[in-house]
Amino acid sequence: MIRKSLFSVFILISMVAFSAENPSETKAVKMPDDVKSIIDKSCFGCHNTDSKNDKAKEKLDLKTIDSLTSPKMISALKDIAEVIDENEMPPAKFLEKYPDKKLTDAEKMTLMDWANKEAKALMQ
Repeated sequence: MIRKSLFSVFILISMVAFSAENPSETKAVKMPDDVKSIIDKSCFGCHNTDSKNDKAKEKLDLKTIDSLTSPKMISALKDIAEVIDENEMPPAKFLEKYPDKKLTDAEKMTLMDWANKEAKALMQ
């Protein structure tokens, strides 16, 4: 019984150590210039570590997205595509004050295509 428990603990420790050292666990998100310029214009002001909008930066911090594990990054990318597709971002209340931050249909498609493509690449 003790030997079995020790073996289980050893396996668990080995798995944790392997995942911490395994570079495939975290990957950088590729962000082309067109995507970066859209994000800089309409998203980054709220979704970054230094933002005063605690709720937005807690939901998505674009400064630290590359530090997420692959599963969390995939989830974040899918969330990005979903909220843009549902016209939830940027929020209507925010756009009342900053109408220049509104995404065009072309910008929405660019961001959704990028987020879906990156998520798919991470799943492979």
